[in-house]
Amino acid sequence: MRKTIGILAHVDAGKTTLSEAVLYHGKAIRAKGRVDHRDSFLDADAVEKQRGITVFSGQAAFSLGENQYYLVDTPGHADFAGEMERTLGVLDYAVLVVSAADGVQGHTATLWRLLEKNQIPVFFFLNKMDQPGADGAPGTAFAGYLLVSGGRAGGCGGGPGGPG
Repeated sequence: MRKTIGILAHVDAGKTTLSEAVLYHGKAIRAKGRVDHRDSFLDADAVEKQRGITVFSGQAAFSLGENQYYLVDTPGHADFAGEMERTLGVLDYAVLVVSAADGVQGHTATLWRLLEKNQIPVFFFLNKMDQPGADGAPGTAFAGYLLVSGGRAGGCGGGPGGPG
């Protein structure tokens, strides 16, 4: 089985750090890089290192058993949304990362609507649970948002990739 998984989130939610950890544990890289140390595998461009943010989508592959996965780390800053949107056509699944410390932010809802529009199944990942102010409430708030909206950003029925 070969699947492509995209990591999406509002800026600074921890997409690249999560992606580096997945690649490290999948034995695709030997050491986990860090955005703030400017040594992440996926943020290789000089502009990304200088600014400390993802500007271009980064791709990497890893295996689990006999399965091959392609991971796509996308920019979270709204200024680079076009770069993120170009990846949607190749994704089999998406991981929508929400920072427990910062909560659901405006771009998170935009990403959800785009994933819904493209019928991409979504996993939610509540990140930064170890930071001050992180109590899980953002994840609960987002789950409530989805329940109120019927699992859809603007209507009723199933969520992305589900019945609608």
